Amino acid sequence: MPPSTQPAQTFLSDVSSLRERTRQHIATGGMSQTYDGDVEAAIDILQAVLATEIVCFLRYTQHSIVARGIAGEAVKAEFAAHAQEEQAHVMLVAQRICQLGGIPDFDPKNLLSRSASSYATAMDLVDMITENLVAERIAVAHYRELARYFSDTDPTTRRMIEQILAAEEEHASDMADLLVRQNG
Repeated sequence: MPPSTQPAQTFLSDVSSLRERTRQHIATGGMSQTYDGDVEAAIDILQAVLATEIVCFLRYTQHSIVARGIAGEAVKAEFAAHAQEEQAHVMLVAQRICQLGGIPDFDPKNLLSRSASSYATAMDLVDMITENLVAERIAVAHYRELARYFSDTDPTTRRMIEQILAAEEEHASDMADLLVRQNG
């Protein structure tokens, strides 16, 4: 069978116009005029995600330092591992805010008002685990909503949120397992 003489389907019908528009808007950074979402809304939402991840990082870090008891060392290690993962999420979200043209807000006075999670300290292992489980469940529910929100308009942000969501689901599972072990 001879090769097709039909030209390959072109998805960008006018590449010259696309190049010209891109050059005109080069100052906008990585985002282009083809971004389908509301950039300002996306940045605002991601600022809240950033605050949530920072608060979770801080809570896990504090718990990893003060945890005590017969099972304290194992629980401390789990809290410390989760803190590192939350810190990685902070970096992902902050970088995405920059890609969208925003400036990540790390100002401590703004964190709790934007965070979906609260910062709760405790001295008892069961209370620490419970606080972290509650925070993870809130994050899971919130991030599921955000994945749907970004569904078609911003697939890059949606994939990032889904990646973080998967980790938060694992964290919730870990905390639930720890709670069962602590309660005997």
